[in-house]
Amino acid sequence: MCWRCIRRTPLPGFTDRLLELLPGVAQHSCSRGHEGGFGERLREGTWLGHVAEHVALQLQQEAGHDQRRGKTRMERGRPGVYNVVYGYADEGVGLSAGRLAVRLINDLVQHEEDFDFAEELDYFLRRAERTAFGPSTQAIIEEAVSRDIPYIRLNSASLVQLGQGVHAQRIRATMTSKTGALAVDIASDKDLTTKLLASAGLPVPKQETVRTVEGAVAAARGIGHPVVVKPLDGNHGRGVGLNLMTDDEVREAFAVALDQSRGGWVIVESFITGKDYRCLIVGGRMRAIAERVPAHVVGDGRHTVSELVTLTNADPRRGVGHEKVLTRIRLDDNAIELVREQGYGMDDVPPDGEMVKLALTGNMSTGGISIDRTFEAHPDNVEIAEEAARMVGLDVAGIDFICPDITQPVRETGGAICEVNAAPGFRMHTHPTVGEPQFIAKPVVDLLFAPGAPSRVPIVAVTGTNGKTTTSRMIAHIFKETGKKVGMTSTDGVVIDERLVIKADASGPRSARMVLQNPRVEVAVMEVARGGILREGLGYDRNDIAVVTNIAPDHLGMRGIDTLEQLADVKAVIVEAVPRNGFAILNADDPLVRGMRNRCSGSVIWYSIQPPDSREREFIERRLRRGGRALVLEPTERGDMIVIKDGARSMQLAWTHLLPATFGGTAMFNVANAMAAAGAAFASGVGLHEIRQGLRTFTTSYYLSPGRMNLIQVRGSEVFVDYCHNAPGMEVLGAFIDRYADAKTATSEWGKISRIGMIATAGDRRDQDLHDLGAVAARFFDVLVIREDQRLRGRRSGEAAALILEGARAAQTAGAARVRQIETVLDEVTAVRHCVARANPGDIVVLCVDQHAKVVAELETLTHTAQAGARATEHGGDPDWE
Repeated sequence: MCWRCIRRTPLPGFTDRLLELLPGVAQHSCSRGHEGGFGERLREGTWLGHVAEHVALQLQQEAGHDQRRGKTRMERGRPGVYNVVYGYADEGVGLSAGRLAVRLINDLVQHEEDFDFAEELDYFLRRAERTAFGPSTQAIIEEAVSRDIPYIRLNSASLVQLGQGVHAQRIRATMTSKTGALAVDIASDKDLTTKLLASAGLPVPKQETVRTVEGAVAAARGIGHPVVVKPLDGNHGRGVGLNLMTDDEVREAFAVALDQSRGGWVIVESFITGKDYRCLIVGGRMRAIAERVPAHVVGDGRHTVSELVTLTNADPRRGVGHEKVLTRIRLDDNAIELVREQGYGMDDVPPDGEMVKLALTGNMSTGGISIDRTFEAHPDNVEIAEEAARMVGLDVAGIDFICPDITQPVRETGGAICEVNAAPGFRMHTHPTVGEPQFIAKPVVDLLFAPGAPSRVPIVAVTGTNGKTTTSRMIAHIFKETGKKVGMTSTDGVVIDERLVIKADASGPRSARMVLQNPRVEVAVMEVARGGILREGLGYDRNDIAVVTNIAPDHLGMRGIDTLEQLADVKAVIVEAVPRNGFAILNADDPLVRGMRNRCSGSVIWYSIQPPDSREREFIERRLRRGGRALVLEPTERGDMIVIKDGARSMQLAWTHLLPATFGGTAMFNVANAMAAAGAAFASGVGLHEIRQGLRTFTTSYYLSPGRMNLIQVRGSEVFVDYCHNAPGMEVLGAFIDRYADAKTATSEWGKISRIGMIATAGDRRDQDLHDLGAVAARFFDVLVIREDQRLRGRRSGEAAALILEGARAAQTAGAARVRQIETVLDEVTAVRHCVARANPGDIVVLCVDQHAKVVAELETLTHTAQAGARATEHGGDPDWE
């Protein structure tokens, strides 16, 4: 359905029906800045995309996710098409809220017979509950976030990574990276646990492990009634039978326990009378104690047992599963039987003050409540619980005590440890029904990250229209030279410690998260593209250093980005993500990049390749006089020197002609890239010697920089393989070819040197962009071969090439072109062969490629073929001379 502006023509009844279904929407403040502002906007009339934004936010609030921020903009020239941005706590819930919001609005505009909002809302809320973090995981995450420790959710359950790269730790509920697998196995084997505790002299009940019902009966007789029957490897109180007085009760309890036992083993142990206490041990120390009271109701002399349960479940603190601090009481067959044993039926009215139990165990998951007893426990009991955790070997353990009174020594009053739990729940401690909450997530996070320990790896984000891939590679190479293991994302893939692990366009947020999840990564270098930012953002909360190379016409007319200013706004996101102690490395030669300085919360380091008397250098000098920092070029008789300036202090870094990537200082775009990389490394604290060494050892070989200015000798001609694909990039590439060819002509033995260029660009660029690419390329090459990309991106075969050809012909006709001959060869590999075949020894061939691996492989084949032919000629033309 196409949504159009309803500001002047509101839809009859739309607002009333929406507020009837979601009354909370009316309370949103919106741009009015006060509660109820959006309700006013609704009644005045507003964009349906704007309504969808607020409905998506309200749906998340219905699910318990407090999200309030959003923004909506209509795409220019496309009425009814909106870009809607809104916050979310859980990505899956956020996306589901957006989809349901769109369906609801469409239904309100034009009713759909198969759409039932109440049913859809119920499904949405149940799905949100399934994907939400449990209270234990949420408590740890909140503590981590309060310490500025980032987290990444690794699955739809409770597996979470805290920290980044080499500093990362993982949790699953309350199990951590430091929880030993052997300790978990021991805790899961209740029989083994009891034997270990008994061997340490700790109080434990008598018990036997059995596999048959008759074995259970015999064990119960030997231990002495009453007994407890439970699965060997159970949890959450499932399958536990308590206070069993007869053989028949043991037989019934055995069947239930066996059903819950994964290994087919059942424990029979002596029944210890007393209250149920859970002692939480973290890092070998007691952190909290809670008394667990089984699910129950208290009579008031007026309501039946069933009605009392309904009233109890109406408590807003109770929910399904672990979604809230208390769990709703379930009236299953076991609960009804237990009520009957206490002399009541479900329709009976218990006397005022009479407690009616609905479960035997005090587990929170069965509807029990908790009472905080942390500061009441006797020191002897605390010592016993801590020793039990040490014996099992758990870093986080829940010790279940049964004793008459936790304030009195267990060894004197009687009682025992009935269970040691790995991954104990925190809910009873963080949200006790009675008593003060205990902040137990803090010691857990302390176990993983000692005070002052790092949790983040340095993140360097690089963006811009041209040069960002090469700059990213230079930065990664400098860090590698310092001994760091670098994770890098780029348009070529994900690289971890110099190994390409994913080959794809990996300049988006998912690739960034992949790098930050890798436990080897010590430094992350992220190439950040416009598309990834618009689709999903950055993939992390902040970057320590942001590098912006330039803003030029490319990707315009896509995803609502129509002007250079809008493109600059998108790329400035990485500058906005710089913290106060971070740095932005900005190109002072680009006015749009210069304008980003006001968006940076940290410090700015400028760089410029312009001469000292330029306006750009005057701009930098003004900032240097105020204590700023910059990288500039200082011309000398020996060549240009890259100089780092810190206020009034100057530090010489390197001669540009000694950097291999600059081809003797003629590739000014790589001089600029090297300065940006040096600025990022300098801001990171890398020493000048390491920066200098990194730049001097970085080459544009295919090994270090595939598809970026790779120089290959083929049949005596020099072939450059590069990814240049837009007019601004062609301008600087062409200027380099002019300087390189002039230098070569001055020393060449070949005489006149021809320049052959192969060009193309993506089909989703604007017609004008394709036209401009052809016009610019025509100024620098004698022969121009136009190809097309393998992916046409919405155009017909040959259409993009025809537009490039049109631009080149127009430049040729206007007399503003060097080109003598223009040809179209659509297939990339065929076009490569054609260019090489046309080249004579000494000529310069520039191949602007799409599939660089295929092109380089073809060039190697041509080289080997030519070499084999030359060797055969030397041996009398015999092809089989070898």
